Amino acid sequence: MAVNLTELSLPQLEGLKTQLDQETEFLSSSIGQLKVVQTKYVEAKDSLNVLNKNNEDKLSALTTVLQMYVPGKLHDVDHVLVDVGTGYFVEKNVEDGKEFFKRKIDFLTKQIEKIQPALQEKHAMKQAVVEVMNMKLQQLHSQQASQSGTTKA
Repeated sequence: MAVNLTELSLPQLEGLKTQLDQETEFLSSSIGQLKVVQTKYVEAKDSLNVLNKNNEDKLSALTTVLQMYVPGKLHDVDHVLVDVGTGYFVEKNVEDGKEFFKRKIDFLTKQIEKIQPALQEKHAMKQAVVEVMNMKLQQLHSQQASQSGTTKA
Protein backbone atom coordinates (compact mmCIF):
# COMPACT_ATOMS: atom_id res chain seq x y z
CA MET A 1 0.00 0.00 0.00
CA ALA A 2 1.59 3.24 -1.15
CA VAL A 3 1.34 6.21 1.18
CA ASN A 4 1.72 9.79 0.03
CA LEU A 5 4.35 11.16 2.38
CA THR A 6 3.11 14.73 2.01
CA GLU A 7 -0.19 13.70 3.61
CA LEU A 8 1.52 12.53 6.81
CA SER A 9 1.98 14.82 9.80
CA LEU A 10 5.42 15.66 11.17
CA PRO A 11 5.06 13.23 14.13
CA GLN A 12 4.02 10.47 11.72
CA LEU A 13 6.98 11.26 9.48
CA GLU A 14 9.30 11.21 12.49
CA GLY A 15 7.92 7.81 13.50
CA LEU A 16 8.40 6.50 9.97
CA LYS A 17 11.95 7.86 9.89
CA THR A 18 12.72 6.15 13.20
CA GLN A 19 11.35 2.87 11.88
CA LEU A 20 13.40 3.19 8.68
CA ASP A 21 16.50 4.01 10.76
CA GLN A 22 16.00 0.81 12.74
CA GLU A 23 15.42 -1.26 9.62
CA THR A 24 18.50 0.11 7.84
CA GLU A 25 20.58 -0.49 10.96
CA PHE A 26 19.33 -4.08 11.16
CA LEU A 27 20.00 -4.75 7.47
CA SER A 28 23.45 -3.13 7.65
CA SER A 29 24.28 -5.18 10.72
CA SER A 30 23.07 -8.36 9.01
CA ILE A 31 25.25 -7.69 5.98
CA GLY A 32 28.21 -6.99 8.25
CA GLN A 33 27.72 -10.27 10.13
CA LEU A 34 27.38 -12.22 6.88
CA LYS A 35 30.61 -10.65 5.60
CA VAL A 36 32.46 -11.62 8.80
CA VAL A 37 31.35 -15.24 8.42
CA GLN A 38 32.13 -15.14 4.71
CA THR A 39 35.67 -13.90 5.46
CA LYS A 40 36.18 -16.77 7.89
CA TYR A 41 35.13 -19.28 5.24
CA VAL A 42 37.47 -17.66 2.71
CA GLU A 43 40.34 -17.89 5.21
CA ALA A 44 39.48 -21.52 5.98
CA LYS A 45 39.38 -22.37 2.28
CA ASP A 46 42.69 -20.58 1.70
CA SER A 47 44.31 -22.38 4.63
CA LEU A 48 43.65 -25.68 2.87
CA ASN A 49 46.22 -24.62 0.27
CA VAL A 50 48.89 -25.29 2.91
CA LEU A 51 47.95 -28.95 2.87
CA ASN A 52 50.08 -30.52 0.20
CA LYS A 53 52.86 -33.09 -0.04
CA ASN A 54 55.53 -30.36 0.11
CA ASN A 55 54.38 -29.38 3.61
CA GLU A 56 54.07 -32.89 4.99
CA ASP A 57 56.10 -33.26 8.21
CA LYS A 58 56.66 -29.46 8.38
CA LEU A 59 55.48 -26.89 10.89
CA SER A 60 52.74 -24.84 9.19
CA ALA A 61 50.87 -21.65 10.04
CA LEU A 62 47.32 -22.23 11.25
CA THR A 63 45.99 -18.81 10.31
CA THR A 64 46.72 -16.23 7.66
CA VAL A 65 46.03 -13.31 9.98
CA LEU A 66 48.08 -13.89 13.12
CA GLN A 67 50.81 -16.22 11.90
CA MET A 68 50.06 -18.60 14.74
CA TYR A 69 52.00 -21.84 15.00
CA VAL A 70 51.59 -24.91 17.15
CA PRO A 71 54.17 -27.59 17.79
CA GLY A 72 53.40 -30.49 15.52
CA LYS A 73 53.76 -31.79 12.04
CA LEU A 74 51.27 -32.55 9.31
CA HIS A 75 51.19 -36.28 8.69
CA ASP A 76 47.98 -36.53 6.67
CA VAL A 77 47.82 -33.70 4.18
CA ASP A 78 45.05 -35.39 2.19
CA HIS A 79 42.22 -35.21 4.74
CA VAL A 80 40.72 -32.54 7.00
CA LEU A 81 37.96 -32.38 9.60
CA VAL A 82 35.41 -29.75 8.57
CA ASP A 83 33.02 -28.18 11.08
CA VAL A 84 29.63 -28.52 9.37
CA GLY A 85 27.74 -26.83 12.20
CA THR A 86 26.42 -27.40 15.71
CA GLY A 87 29.66 -29.08 16.76
CA TYR A 88 29.63 -31.78 14.08
CA PHE A 89 32.80 -32.46 12.12
CA VAL A 90 33.03 -34.44 8.91
CA GLU A 91 36.22 -35.88 7.49
CA LYS A 92 36.75 -34.76 3.91
CA ASN A 93 39.59 -34.86 1.46
CA VAL A 94 41.15 -31.45 0.81
CA GLU A 95 39.35 -30.88 -2.50
CA ASP A 96 35.97 -31.72 -0.94
CA GLY A 97 36.83 -29.35 1.91
CA LYS A 98 37.57 -26.56 -0.56
CA GLU A 99 34.32 -27.28 -2.39
CA PHE A 100 32.40 -27.21 0.93
CA PHE A 101 33.86 -23.78 1.77
CA LYS A 102 33.21 -22.54 -1.76
CA ARG A 103 29.53 -23.51 -1.45
CA LYS A 104 29.29 -21.70 1.89
CA ILE A 105 30.99 -18.60 0.47
CA ASP A 106 28.68 -18.62 -2.56
CA PHE A 107 25.62 -19.03 -0.33
CA LEU A 108 26.64 -16.09 1.84
CA THR A 109 27.38 -13.98 -1.24
CA LYS A 110 23.85 -14.67 -2.52
CA GLN A 111 22.35 -13.75 0.86
CA ILE A 112 24.28 -10.47 0.89
CA GLU A 113 23.13 -9.77 -2.67
CA LYS A 114 19.51 -10.37 -1.60
CA ILE A 115 19.76 -7.96 1.32
CA GLN A 116 21.59 -5.14 -0.52
CA PRO A 117 18.58 -4.02 -2.63
CA ALA A 118 16.33 -3.95 0.45
CA LEU A 119 18.91 -1.83 2.26
CA GLN A 120 19.19 0.57 -0.68
CA GLU A 121 15.39 0.81 -0.88
CA LYS A 122 15.16 1.63 2.85
CA HIS A 123 17.86 4.30 2.46
CA ALA A 124 15.96 5.85 -0.45
CA MET A 125 12.69 5.78 1.53
CA LYS A 126 14.39 7.38 4.51
CA GLN A 127 15.84 10.11 2.28
CA ALA A 128 12.38 10.80 0.86
CA VAL A 129 10.91 11.04 4.37
CA VAL A 130 13.67 13.45 5.45
CA GLU A 131 13.05 15.64 2.38
CA VAL A 132 9.31 15.80 3.10
CA MET A 133 10.02 16.57 6.76
CA ASN A 134 12.37 19.40 5.77
CA MET A 135 9.76 20.76 3.34
CA LYS A 136 7.05 20.68 6.04
CA LEU A 137 9.37 22.33 8.56
CA GLN A 138 10.15 25.11 6.09
CA GLN A 139 6.43 25.62 5.47
CA LEU A 140 5.81 25.71 9.21
CA HIS A 141 8.59 28.25 9.76
CA SER A 142 7.38 30.46 6.91
CA GLN A 143 3.80 30.31 8.26
CA GLN A 144 5.03 31.25 11.72
CA ALA A 145 7.14 34.07 10.28
CA SER A 146 4.20 35.44 8.27
CA GLN A 147 1.89 35.17 11.28
CA SER A 148 4.36 36.96 13.55
CA GLY A 149 4.82 39.59 10.81
CA THR A 150 1.06 40.24 10.60
CA THR A 151 0.75 40.26 14.39
CA LYS A 152 3.34 43.07 14.67
CA ALA A 153 1.62 45.25 12.05
